[in-house]
Amino acid sequence: MTLRSICLPVCLLIFSAGIVQGQAGKTAKVQKTIAKQKKDPVVLQPVAPVDPVLLTVGGDPVSKGEFESIYRKNNQKDSPSDRKALEEYLELFINFKLKVKAAKELGKDTVKGFKSELRGYRKQLAQPYLNDKQVTEHLIDEAYQRMKKDVRASHILVKLPADPLPKDTLAAWNKAIEIRNRLIKGEDFSKLAETMSDDPSAKQNHGDLGYFSSMMMVYPFENAAYTTPVGQISMPVRTKFGYHILKVADIRDARGQVHVAHVMVQIRENASDSVVEKVRKKVDEIYQKAIAGEDFAKLASTYSDDRTSGRNGGELPWFGAGKMVPEFENAAFELKEVGDISKPIRSPYGFHIIKLLGKKPVQSFEEVKSDLKQKIAKDSRSQVSRNAVIDRVKAEAGFTEQAKALNELISKVDTSYLKGKWTTDKVANPGAVLFSVGTEPTYQMDFAKFIAENQTSHPKDASVEALVRKAYEAFRDDRIIAYEDARLEQKYPEFRMLMQEYHDGILLFDITDQLVWSKALKDTAGLEAFHEQNKMKYMWGDRVEAVVYKCKDEKTAKAVRKMVEKRAKKGYSTDAIKKKINEKSELNLQTEEGTYSKGDNESVDKVSWIVGISPDAKSDNGSVSFVEIRNVLAPAPKTLQEAKGLITADYQSFLEQEWIKELRAKYKVDVNREVFDSIR
Repeated sequence: MTLRSICLPVCLLIFSAGIVQGQAGKTAKVQKTIAKQKKDPVVLQPVAPVDPVLLTVGGDPVSKGEFESIYRKNNQKDSPSDRKALEEYLELFINFKLKVKAAKELGKDTVKGFKSELRGYRKQLAQPYLNDKQVTEHLIDEAYQRMKKDVRASHILVKLPADPLPKDTLAAWNKAIEIRNRLIKGEDFSKLAETMSDDPSAKQNHGDLGYFSSMMMVYPFENAAYTTPVGQISMPVRTKFGYHILKVADIRDARGQVHVAHVMVQIRENASDSVVEKVRKKVDEIYQKAIAGEDFAKLASTYSDDRTSGRNGGELPWFGAGKMVPEFENAAFELKEVGDISKPIRSPYGFHIIKLLGKKPVQSFEEVKSDLKQKIAKDSRSQVSRNAVIDRVKAEAGFTEQAKALNELISKVDTSYLKGKWTTDKVANPGAVLFSVGTEPTYQMDFAKFIAENQTSHPKDASVEALVRKAYEAFRDDRIIAYEDARLEQKYPEFRMLMQEYHDGILLFDITDQLVWSKALKDTAGLEAFHEQNKMKYMWGDRVEAVVYKCKDEKTAKAVRKMVEKRAKKGYSTDAIKKKINEKSELNLQTEEGTYSKGDNESVDKVSWIVGISPDAKSDNGSVSFVEIRNVLAPAPKTLQEAKGLITADYQSFLEQEWIKELRAKYKVDVNREVFDSIR
């Protein structure tokens, strides 16, 4: 994130004279605004209320609604009934709009960088409006409720090609129904899985997937697993892999998550008995060391064949059901108390000794809601929410589709498409309407150009028709979403105002940086002149030049004090005293020397600021300290270098104030007092 974020909506430092001061703590607010908008967007119903003009700035009208929206967002503690606060905010708002007006007159809203940045923010802010909020909330709640249970299921897969024709889909469905009928009649699931499933792992696991939880499987499969009664056979369920027939073996309360470290000694599954016995003896020796109290992390780093975890003392990430092989998972969850160590257990990877580092139950909904929302956005189930928006837009806009025109176009796409060489000159009726959203038609040529520009090579036996139909569905849905996206400002006043804030905020940053922030940093002559004119504002208070002596004990303090008292006569420097006293130990004497103001040093603060040596101050541990005041300095102006940060900030404020005076003189501002007084 760049510094410009501080000028974007909600923080609106545009209303502050001291913009630079405190800006570091505000730089993240724009992304918090976007995150909050995504989390809980104010999606108003499409309306067109009368929004009176509150003021004009250089001839540009500003509505009452825009002012109220920003005021309420930035002054949640102040009520509009506090007329003094409202009047003050109006002046700040006018200053903001004057700066934006100046930026637009300089053409800053026409440059490529501005347009690109605004598009980026708009894309983020639009997302909540292009997903169905109620559907998304349901998906989040559903995922959490399922997290409370672990399901154990087996499946048989009837595979489908990536882009199947209807006949391929029908054939796969019929095969899946045939397998299901055999299961219903009593045939053994594991044997059918081994012989009939297109899942290669079924040869080893007989279709048994073990326990799993929410968000671990593709959404249609998860739905079938969580809705099929224990012991029952599901109807075939379609995923991107094909058709699945499921049998649910068990549903249990979720175990939560466990955190363990392990030592693994690797061994092949088909290792001979003699090799297994040899490895077992080695593991037993390690186990005896572990339960005898030897450092488990060192044992893991020394002996574990899992080198990745071994480098971290054997520690593994937190995990729950289905993340580890069953043998390892079960042994880990059977450990009761933190620090417990399992006896050696065997998995397909070898022998393991497991130490429990922590356990936690399923987290609360509030703890996991944000994470679930992010996962759902990346998961196949996000399409459910998007489809809800597509269906809504179709209904609202009066969507129509012409199957005949689509079939005509598909007939013109030949096998050259499989080589990525199909061209649009083969389209016979480019002006034929494929579909319309609202009053906006999409023609054959629009889709033809899309597939021509996005075509890639495919296997020569792939179905051209299936590929084109799949591309059409994606193209059509994207057009429907784009139709809705283009109308967000018209449909939702809150979105329109938010985009206006971002638009103005970006402009504000650019022009303020040019005329205030960067100018103050680069204008060394102006900064020096400003300091010279205002140097009495940047004063040192009373200060002293002093040395603090911290001695190991009273005996050492007595010796140090004598040397300090003879400093002038003997010519001792602080370093010479320290070197002499610390001949036998560097811990005998510690010194600190400098120029101090009140509050800089606790020891200096406690003594009288009179030239000379203070009395001893004893501590509980026997050490002794005293202070030598060498000189008392009267108040004096700070140099530019000594107070550059503060002086620069004040210079920036000065430049901004002068700039606002110029803008107020240049642009006429008219406030409709009747409209302003109506704000309640």
